[in-house]
Amino acid sequence: MIMNISKKPGISEEKMNIPLLDLQAQYKSIKKDIDKAIARVVDSQCFILSDEVKDLEKEIAEYTGVSAAAGVASGTDALILALRALGIGKGDAVITTPFTFFASSESISILGARPVFVDIDPITFNIDPNKVEALLRNTHDSIRNTIKAILPVHLYGQCADMTRIMAIASKYGLDVVEDSAQAIGAVHKCKKAGSFGKAGCLSFFPSKNLGGFGDGGMIVSSDIPFIEEIKKLRVHGSVKQYVHEEIGYNSRLDSIQAAILRVKLRELDRWLEGRRAIAGRYNEAFAPLGIQLPVTGEGNTHTFHQYTIAVPEREKLMAHLEAKGVSARVYYPIPLHLQECNKDLGYKKGDFPVSEGLAQKVLSLPVYPELSEGEIEYIINVVKGFYGKR
Repeated sequence: MIMNISKKPGISEEKMNIPLLDLQAQYKSIKKDIDKAIARVVDSQCFILSDEVKDLEKEIAEYTGVSAAAGVASGTDALILALRALGIGKGDAVITTPFTFFASSESISILGARPVFVDIDPITFNIDPNKVEALLRNTHDSIRNTIKAILPVHLYGQCADMTRIMAIASKYGLDVVEDSAQAIGAVHKCKKAGSFGKAGCLSFFPSKNLGGFGDGGMIVSSDIPFIEEIKKLRVHGSVKQYVHEEIGYNSRLDSIQAAILRVKLRELDRWLEGRRAIAGRYNEAFAPLGIQLPVTGEGNTHTFHQYTIAVPEREKLMAHLEAKGVSARVYYPIPLHLQECNKDLGYKKGDFPVSEGLAQKVLSLPVYPELSEGEIEYIINVVKGFYGKR
């Protein structure tokens, strides 16, 4: 585990092969506890909504700083169920960002509502509150009255400006559902991601900072009746077997995933500190290169789910990294308003220039805490080598 990192001379120049994320290394570091947790569930033969799930819900709620939580089948389901529990549906609209994973707007569309996109801040890459307020201020009442909520995304592991967003939501009478899929443990002004709005939505996809051995998600909230509604919706709209009060979903976090996540949750803060330490090393090393580096917003504590730079010659840099054995990936190459399936929303190229520009420049580098000192130095040298600086 990389924690207190200091640069060491004499790192080997021999070619390495470094994946974007090494889940095997993470597993090996906690294998004994993970295997014991899985065996506990198998021995119990209780696989659906067992005490493992209830205990994880309590632990995540406490960690996030909210009153309650409900485990569901995926991060996407968390978004869908949270919006559904707010009564959002056909004829409604929800403000969100076009620069994120597809699920953020997909969850709105699935319910028959309309995603209303707002461009992002060019520094943090999160939704720009100034543009949110401008949209609401300048939109005709007949359209503004259809907007029911704001769905900010805490992209790459840091919170959007929730102070501003909550103030805007209060001013216009809107609910807030936080897409915290990439940002469990992130902090904005002493509050955790997911604890600001009506609901926070988490993803436990394996590549997340807190990831399971398959799909999984959770909704967190300090509104107990709201969480009870989620718990009803996740089981076919039922609170009593074979009695269905409304049409719901089959969206339950299974017990094996919950048991695994409970083990990993105990390690999470240590892992996040490791990510921050590596990001700090990168920032220091890459500062002279003149490229756009990640910036932690005012009052934020970043979790670095991704360490993302923005570079004009991205494709050339990617090819250079690949030739040297360093994996890198683009999150995300096509803004949501330009996705084929969103054509009916009426947006066009040029509508959100910041998102569109960054989609051509962003590149994420390995930042997981299991990286060795030698691997970190190698990545730094490979990037600097592309710019002719070693």
